[in-house]
Amino acid sequence: MLKITFLGAGSTVFVRNVLGDCMSSEALRECEIALYDIDASRLKESERILSAINKAKGGHSKIACYAGAENLENALKDSSFVVNAVQVGGYDPATIADFEIPKKYGLRQTIGDTIGIGGIMRALRTIPVLEQFARAIEKVCPDAWFLNYTNPMSMLTGFMQRYTGVKTVGLCHSVQVCSKLLLESLDMKDKLDGRRELIAGINHMGWLLEISDKDGNDLYPEIKKRAKVKNANEKHWDMVRYDYIDKLGYYCTESSEHNAEYNPFYIKSKYPQLIGNFNIPLDEYPRRCIEQINGWKAEYENLVKCDTLEHKRSHEYASYIMESIVKGNSYKIGGNVINNGYIENLPSEACVEVPCFVDNSGIKACRVGRLPVHLSAMNMTHINVHLTVIEAAVTKSLDHVYHAAMLDPHTASELSIDDIRAMVDDLLNAHSAWLPKYK
Repeated sequence: MLKITFLGAGSTVFVRNVLGDCMSSEALRECEIALYDIDASRLKESERILSAINKAKGGHSKIACYAGAENLENALKDSSFVVNAVQVGGYDPATIADFEIPKKYGLRQTIGDTIGIGGIMRALRTIPVLEQFARAIEKVCPDAWFLNYTNPMSMLTGFMQRYTGVKTVGLCHSVQVCSKLLLESLDMKDKLDGRRELIAGINHMGWLLEISDKDGNDLYPEIKKRAKVKNANEKHWDMVRYDYIDKLGYYCTESSEHNAEYNPFYIKSKYPQLIGNFNIPLDEYPRRCIEQINGWKAEYENLVKCDTLEHKRSHEYASYIMESIVKGNSYKIGGNVINNGYIENLPSEACVEVPCFVDNSGIKACRVGRLPVHLSAMNMTHINVHLTVIEAAVTKSLDHVYHAAMLDPHTASELSIDDIRAMVDDLLNAHSAWLPKYK
């Protein structure tokens, strides 16, 4: 029987989407599902929800729970696919510290999970856990595919691909909806069907390099005109990325609240008016965490009253990848892979996001060629941090942790080197329970 292991299965909403999708696939539904987490109570919540979905789908799947590090190998044994969605340290206290300590130094963030000081600390907390996962996978299910959903995507996926023997691909939500949301928000819905596009770059900063309608007509001239008018005349949720279109000439995969903190342009203490001008939601991620925690409590109370729970297959890549590998049908994704020349003007050891095709031979990345030079330069400001964080995690070098923070474009634009080092020291102390000793 096909076995799917979900690491971080206490992430109940995401578990419901990914594994509910698997239960919705005829090729995957007769499978063994192993739920793994260090939080036994959250694990039981996920089991209950999935059991209700499984019952609604005909009861084809077999679900088992594995709590605690001592059960990791049992959860993984003989798995064909391993989905990773762990959040080391959780919202409280880890995420709170990632936001509150930088604030004391005058550094503000919006999401803090991909790059910036929040992304750096999240990577340093998570890589030791991924290394434990990797050694267990190499031992008990060496042929399994590791589907990573945990952020910071590029740092974690890059570590797995460069320093372990595990077959790994990084998966995000933003590639699938990038051009769709753009066209909808610009009242160009009539161009959705049959559109053609090319997206490549790095996770959360993949560039919509080409977009045309079903007849091959370039849509960018009209997109640029409408985006400029909309930014000039109304406040809306995507103003930073529309400014990218105007100033850089291209749209980007991840949201404006993310991209606001990915560069030195928009969150600046010297120009506080930019926050309002570009409708930037500072401290957005902690606010979302609180809302999601409270919302999930209310939702779960209603869900547990049901013996069955309907689920409609989502746009998440995971189940489609598994289905393609099992059945052999071809499926296209935007995947995070080690570069190996796919994007010529980015480093070979960088983790890049490019079109990939999936079938029963696995996941194969496509060569894109060269990015426009200014777009590769924007990507490099992130890749510099990605590679330095991975180096810090592998070597346990405190200096490299400092270097990573110094290289971050937003952090460097706001703080002095001495303040950056002091902030890093404070954060390492706050996160010491999840970190090795850096020296």
